[in-house]
Amino acid sequence: MKWFLILWACPVILLTGWYGLSYYDMSFGIFMLTRQAHDLVFAIYGNVLGIPPETIPPLVARAIVFDSFIVFAIIAYRKRREIRAWYSKRFPSVQKDDSGAAAFAKDANLSSAP
Repeated sequence: MKWFLILWACPVILLTGWYGLSYYDMSFGIFMLTRQAHDLVFAIYGNVLGIPPETIPPLVARAIVFDSFIVFAIIAYRKRREIRAWYSKRFPSVQKDDSGAAAFAKDANLSSAP
């Protein structure tokens, strides 16, 4: 499971890091982090896909969100017993009282209150 998360997170972190640095032209002397390289990469992808280059970043962001939901669903499925145990410990179920006592204070007779 650890490697599954690492293999999912590394490309996402690298892509978002590159996109953020190149979008704001924080190149640190590296050509791939310049705004010109950013525009060139998206122009090439736009020509290959036949779509305008400015529509690619939102598509990639939606794909990352969708993939993240799938990854977390797989993790939740694999950890369902631990999640169920935590939930039942955190929110214990309300059990009916068979002794006939009132379950809520509003149902109790408060006439003996001082």
